[in-house]
Formats: sequence, C-alpha cells, structure tokens
Amino acid sequence: MQIYCPSLEELPQATRELLAWADENDRTNVRVWTFEGDLGAGKTTLIQEICRQQGVTDRVSSPSFALVNEYQRADGMPVYHFDFYRIESEEEAVDIGTEEYFESGTLCLVEWPSRIPHLLPPQHLKISISVDTMADATHHARIYTLSA
Repeated sequence: MQIYCPSLEELPQATRELLAWADENDRTNVRVWTFEGDLGAGKTTLIQEICRQQGVTDRVSSPSFALVNEYQRADGMPVYHFDFYRIESEEEAVDIGTEEYFESGTLCLVEWPSRIPHLLPPQHLKISISVDTMADATHHARIYTLSA
C-alpha cells in the first residue's frame, strides 16, 4: 500500500491512514516497525507523529547517539525508538540488547534497519519513505510504502 503525503501539514492524516491500514490488516500485533529512506527523508518526523497518535507525550527525537530512546504512552506502555545509522556492526546493536527489545512485545520503531538485517524478526512492518520533488522543486511530498 502507498500513502501520499504532499506536505507536513497533511502528515497527521497520512499517519492515521498508516495506523488504520496496520489495524485493518492485523498488523498492530506486529511489534517491530522499520523505517527506510534516504537521509532527510522524514523517518524521524513520521515516527514523531506515530508516537503522538499512540499517546506518547514525551519529546520524541532521533536516538542517533544513544541508539535507542524509550517513550511512555499515556497508558503507561513504553515505545522504543532505534536509530542504527551510526553503528559499525550488528554487534553494537546486540550489545545494547536489541533482540530483547524486539522480543519484549512492545512497539519498536527502527530507523536504518538495513544496518541490522540479521537481527530483525521475520514478522515486521516495513515502511519505506521516498521523496517526490514537485515541479517547482520547493515542495517535497513523501510517499509511504507499507509492506509486511
């Protein structure tokens, strides 16, 4: 499935569509969601909106140096946000307990999953983000492609 998001103002609606698709396709039980896209494509921005719509009130930011951030939803459940852009090897991800996070049954949102291909569970939701530069080159729409 593809969701077209022409502007940042329309991100909340695009995120609602993404979450509805996950719910309708029984993907809400898939606890590891991966986000792929070029640097600056909007992975963290989309994750911020997903967290907001999941009831996270904490400040959501990219864990580029910490590798993982933990946020709390309004219902007290945690959400884990990973950014593996800076790791040199999968061993670094193993060292912080990535597999245990993935097996916890808690929602795990993963940026740069291509850096940890052997650690990803077979069942995960893949969200690919591509940037569509419009004719005037000043607006950059996002296209979210969902697959499981």
